[in-house]
Amino acid sequence: MLPDVLILGQGLAGTLLAWECERAGLSFRLADPGHAGAASLAAAGVVNPVTGRRLVKSWRIDDLRPAAREAYLGLESALGVPLWRELRVRRIFTEDAERSAWARKAVSRELAPYAVAGDADGCWIEGAARVDLPQLLAAARRRWQDAGQLRAEPADPIAALARHACVIDCRGVVTAASGAFSFVPWEFSRGEALDVRVDDLDPDVIVHRRHALVPLGGDRAWLGATHVPGTVEPASPGRAVLEASAAALLAGRTWRVAGQWSGVRVNLPDKRPVAGRHPREPRLGVCGALGSKGVLWAPLLARAWVEHLRHGRPFDPGIDVARFSASLSP
Repeated sequence: MLPDVLILGQGLAGTLLAWECERAGLSFRLADPGHAGAASLAAAGVVNPVTGRRLVKSWRIDDLRPAAREAYLGLESALGVPLWRELRVRRIFTEDAERSAWARKAVSRELAPYAVAGDADGCWIEGAARVDLPQLLAAARRRWQDAGQLRAEPADPIAALARHACVIDCRGVVTAASGAFSFVPWEFSRGEALDVRVDDLDPDVIVHRRHALVPLGGDRAWLGATHVPGTVEPASPGRAVLEASAAALLAGRTWRVAGQWSGVRVNLPDKRPVAGRHPREPRLGVCGALGSKGVLWAPLLARAWVEHLRHGRPFDPGIDVARFSASLSP
């Protein structure tokens, strides 16, 4: 008999998990009170194969990017809305350490095939993409509400175990605060981004100089994000920092700020996401800690869960919540 799964939260992690359950023919329901304040709506939705000041390949990018592309194009077809857009990144160097890292890695070609062309000012990164997260979450919500599979209400994970064979918590910050997974060493960072209007945007290029300028269509761009670790509270200096970044990126051009987004990333100390069953209550599961790589990691976690539910396949130790079980109190 197929498992009856309740997914808590219809952010990015919950949406991808529900989609993979649907594709696999698993019986599932979602409980989510709404997207107000959802971190996924503040994110750029970008897949970037090469990141960080040291210019390193994103974890498992060679495997995860094709899987992510397949997942989002499948959702695009099912939902009837455009979601996945292929992009390039123009990475502008801001310090000698970046130039040195690029010079070294250009010779060794360790960033191939993603970053192979550059100059004194920066390099080009191929294979980037953007997923339209607001459109994805809204269209998926309509689909599952119309099918009677999504309840627009919160749910207590422990109480829900009385009615469902498996409850998977995908609520991000709420998961971390709920207590059931308090043994997981959750970390938080608040990020802020600006909705910028500027003429003559290249629709196919992300420009990155400390912060990223991501084209959203027409004259709209997402600029961000800040990173304030250890807090879930609003970071008031964020707008000033981002406006200074916009002035540097858009020097000589006319631009204005049309809005601001804010959200809290949930991370883990080993910089990996988490999925798996609670060590003491195996009917309760978790799926999250997407950090700043949510678009890339959410399909991985969703497929890992479905393979586990259908075939009993164990979770990869690199993402399994069991890696933190030694912290459980006796």
